[in-house]
Amino acid sequence: MSFEEQLLMDLKVEFAARADRRRRSVRRVSVAAAVAGLAAAAAIAVPLLTGTESQAYAVTENTDGTISVQIKEFKDADKLERDLKALNVPADITYLKPGKACEPDRGRLVEGKMGMTPQEWEDSVHHKVADLADGSDEQIDIHPRYIGKGQTLVMEISESGRVPEGPRSRLMFRGLLITGKVKPCTVVDAHYELRGGPIPSTSVGR
Repeated sequence: MSFEEQLLMDLKVEFAARADRRRRSVRRVSVAAAVAGLAAAAAIAVPLLTGTESQAYAVTENTDGTISVQIKEFKDADKLERDLKALNVPADITYLKPGKACEPDRGRLVEGKMGMTPQEWEDSVHHKVADLADGSDEQIDIHPRYIGKGQTLVMEISESGRVPEGPRSRLMFRGLLITGKVKPCTVVDAHYELRGGPIPSTSVGR
């Protein structure tokens, strides 16, 4: 083989090797781009699929049988009712403007009355079945064991003003246990104190 023939063969081998390296490099770039694309898609998909940041409320089943409802926004009452019904808690939920309440006559009260003094309210089933959680201004604890067959937990929730130490508004809450049909809410001025019971005649709150 002449020198020229050997040189030509060496050049062909070198060109082939370079072409192969370029193909491998292109494949690596393509794979890396595909992986990066999938990662970006996953990063976008996670918040879209979870959607927890804008949820109006959170429902938690506790080990002691109680159910906690954290109110984040005053909306989606119908959806909250459906979620509670799935947990065997028939509920009728109304969100109200500050200083407003529903007319007390919402139907046939369990025990026949709501309680007209703070102590009567504390002792009533209406207070025991649901109330604001201790130390919380946005969580309501429900005790399903007090809800009998054919009974509905009526929950009236509103904001009562600004909390001194922060921008959050405190909840005004009243729970009633009704047997049979629940009447629609007729909005009136509120006449019960922050945690659900009636304001005493002396107007001295707890």
